[in-house]
Parts: sequence; structure tokens; C-alpha cells
Amino acid sequence: MVRIVRATQAEIDEAVTALRDGELVAFPTETVYGLGANAQNPAAVHKIFEAKGRPTTHPVIVHLDSPKYLHRWVREVPPAAQALGERFWPGPLTLVMPRAANVHDIVTGGQDTVAIRVPAHPMAQQLLTAFGGGIAAPSANRYGRLSPTRAEHVRDELGDAVRVVLDGGESQVGLESTIVACDATGVRLLRPGAVTLAQLRQVVGEVQLGASGDVPRVPGSTPTHYAPATPMIIVPADEIDTRAEDASEGGRRIAVLAQRLPLKTYPSVTWINAGRRPDAFAHDLYANLRTLDTAGCEQILVQEVPTDDEKWDAIRDRLLRGAAASELDSADLSTTGALGRI
Repeated sequence: MVRIVRATQAEIDEAVTALRDGELVAFPTETVYGLGANAQNPAAVHKIFEAKGRPTTHPVIVHLDSPKYLHRWVREVPPAAQALGERFWPGPLTLVMPRAANVHDIVTGGQDTVAIRVPAHPMAQQLLTAFGGGIAAPSANRYGRLSPTRAEHVRDELGDAVRVVLDGGESQVGLESTIVACDATGVRLLRPGAVTLAQLRQVVGEVQLGASGDVPRVPGSTPTHYAPATPMIIVPADEIDTRAEDASEGGRRIAVLAQRLPLKTYPSVTWINAGRRPDAFAHDLYANLRTLDTAGCEQILVQEVPTDDEKWDAIRDRLLRGAAASELDSADLSTTGALGRI
């Protein structure tokens, strides 16, 4: 069971002071850890992009402690967004809506929309309430890499770039929020997450899928993302052991993330059995990939996840993007002799 931790008043006071001073604060949410700045301070938000190495055309999510403050950030709240917020907030859902005039371009990526979330983690709620404003916060990691689900992940990756790291224990969900755009054209799912398509449809009826020409850019929607530094490929379930055995016989060090134990011991293979429960697999995914990423292996093989259960959709999305990033890295290596996304 995930241990949910609350911060002391001294920790919250320190974090609020840092935010008001224009510095960065990492904090836990139920999805992953966020790298936060005062969303009304463009110079502070710019530090997020510098720390992550993130393109400034990519919007960030504004976190609020309550939907009652939406009017400060949103020009209008479409009826579908109102219904979804009432059903899923606080929680792992981000809604993209028309921006208010005062919202700075660096928050929206220069678009006419703004992404809003009301997180459920009690420490995030403590921080937001004490700060009394919106906190712009993408995941607290280097751009394109694995999102952090523990405070030590943030410290290891971003170091002194972050003034304060609030430690709230392991993230409960372990994958980034579901992102839904709501506008005059309807409701569109742009990034799968813990709130599933079926749950969205129960509230608003028709939901369109995926990006189109007029759809806003949103966090984590690039084809390559969520990647370990070690090259990663997705392998059909019936090929995992064969691939591991071939690598072992050849003396290559290979890492495997599977949903079961290996059929036998392979001397040069590091194997993690993540189990068959999608909630547990998602919760541990980034931590497991970080473990395998530091195992000194040439490649990570990930067992293909089920396609007949929407609870695996968000996991599949992250794995496909991570594998695509590895393919890009391999292409860069072959042409330049160096990894292109480090």
C-alpha cells in the first residue's frame, strides 16, 4: 500500500517562500512529482524549461487547489469541462480550456488554451493552499526522460536546480494525468492516464481520440518521450525468454521488464517481474525502468502489454513513446557516434 505523507508547516513555509522568490519547488502529486514555479511569474516559469531542457513551445500544467479559482486562468469553462471537473477533481485529470487574458504565453506555449489540474495528493494540496495561487508544474525530470515517482528521483536528476524538494513518498498512480481538451468542437482525449476513456464517456458521452490539426499541444504528446537512457524495445510475450536466452548465450547484458518470472535463469540478464495487474504495473513502471537503466545493460526488453483492457492504455502509450525515443537515439548514435537525447 502506498504511504501518503503530509509535510510539516516548516517544510510548507520554506516551499512557499521559494515560490514567491521565483525559485523552483518539486512536490508530489498522486501521478508523478512536479517541478513547480509561480505560474504568474514568467521568469520563474522559464527556469522550469531551463532545468528540464524543455522546449518553450511546450505548455505546462497549472495546478490549483480548488476549481473555484478557475476564473483566474480560464476565459470560459465549457459545460463538458465543468462536468468532468465535478466528477474527477481533485484527481489525475488535466483539462485544456480557453485561456484567460492574463495567462502568460510561457505557460501556454503561445497557444490560446491553458491546461489545468486540481491534484489529490494531500501534500500538493497543502502547498497550493498555503501558496494561494497557481503553480505551473510539468514532471520533475529532464525533458524526454522517465518521470519521477519518488523524491530521490528528482534530487538525482535535477540536483541544485531545485530550491526545495518536498518528499511525499511514492506517487500513488505512477503515470502522468489523463489530458482532455474541451472546446466548441467537443471533448478530445489527448493523453491517456488513470482516468480512462470509458470513465470520460460515462460523464460527457462522445469523446474524440488523438490529436488533429486544430488540437492544442499538450505535455507528453510528442512521439518520443518517457525514455530511459538505455535503449528500450517492446517484445511480444512469447519472445521474451527466447530473446533473453539468446543474449545470455552471446554474453550480452540485457535487462527485461516482464509480467511474469523467466522460464529459467539467464546468467547475464537482469529480469524484473512487474506482474499482471495494470495498476501495480503502472505504479512501479518508472521506478522499475530506472532500476534497469542503472543495471549496466546494453538494452531493455519490455514485454508487450495487453491490448484488450483499457486499463493498460496509458502504460502502452508511455512504453511506445519510450521505445520510439530509443529508436531515435539509436539512429543518432549510428550517424553521429553519440546519443542524441542525453
